[in-house]
Amino acid sequence: MTQQQQLRSTVTSSGQLKLELAQIEVPAPTSNEVLVRVEASPINPSDLGLLFGMADMSTAKASGTSDAPMITADIAPNILKALTARLDQALPVGNEGGGVVVAAGDSELAQSMLGKTVGILGGAMYTQFRCVDAEQCLVMHEGTTSAEAASCFVNPLTALGMVETMKAEGHTALVHTAAASNLGQMLNKICIADGVQLVNIVRKQEQVDLLTAMGAQHVCNTSDDDFMQQLTDALVETGATIAFDATGGGPLTGQILTAMERAALTTTKEYSGYGSTTYKQVYIYGGLDRRPTAFNRAFGTAWGIGGWLLPPFLQKIGVDAAEALRQRVANEIKTTFASAYTAEVSLSEALTLEAITVYGKQATGEKYLINPSKGI
Repeated sequence: MTQQQQLRSTVTSSGQLKLELAQIEVPAPTSNEVLVRVEASPINPSDLGLLFGMADMSTAKASGTSDAPMITADIAPNILKALTARLDQALPVGNEGGGVVVAAGDSELAQSMLGKTVGILGGAMYTQFRCVDAEQCLVMHEGTTSAEAASCFVNPLTALGMVETMKAEGHTALVHTAAASNLGQMLNKICIADGVQLVNIVRKQEQVDLLTAMGAQHVCNTSDDDFMQQLTDALVETGATIAFDATGGGPLTGQILTAMERAALTTTKEYSGYGSTTYKQVYIYGGLDRRPTAFNRAFGTAWGIGGWLLPPFLQKIGVDAAEALRQRVANEIKTTFASAYTAEVSLSEALTLEAITVYGKQATGEKYLINPSKGI
């Protein structure tokens, strides 16, 4: 068997993060499996938790060689306690990716994918060849590149899942934070196309300008002194009573619920010491802000805060509904679900302090794409 490189992350029991490239065998596909030459895999915020293991990346140091780099960083003792389940395990990283099927098992489905460009949601994607069950692949239309296919799962299906959750739970409009992100831009395109009212929350004027230029009608800037009034006015106009928060920490979740309550009270004719009867829901699906979630209960009693993740959502809606969403992504991968990247790097280039400084910030417009096949 030939050898390949795979990026792995280890949290040691001594409190150190180690990122390195492991040499592993290229597997042979069994009956319903396919072997994909991975040509593109994005670094999403959801990948950074596993990749960095909650280490303090300001302490990161580089060693090794250009072909076999290693990054180490320190992990605080109090954080290490929360990572007991993964101590001293070299874990592969990368949720999704795109590439070309170069070998296949003997099943009809697997054989039908030979030579096709596919997107994969299968984990361990920061590797040169990935063997997966054919059911895990989304076959792309002819003319789609691996780079276009690379981000066809996490962000597109999350954005679609937000809209579907809104509908299923009886809401008619929604709120989204960190809204200028790749995912946020996709969500705007979906809502514009589907006629869904969307309230976007961002933190910089240039992000307001970006979304407004895309056609977004409601963009609220947390950096503005009148942010709460902006948000309340947008909620009055749209009637949004469900939000998806990518930040998680700090006061934003509570501010959203408070503004929803204020908006609801504008149509309430009778006073109640318990607040409005309008139910308000915020789902936290990310952790861009590492601070504790803080809120003052100034939003009545009809409210909820919960977590939202893509895999449980897909399981909940069932195979047929999930497949319909997947096919919409394949059909609109060059338009609604197109992703933009700051840079394309090889596996070894991803393990440089220069690159980590950029993609580790999780900043809008600075999304990195790993091409494990680059240079081979």
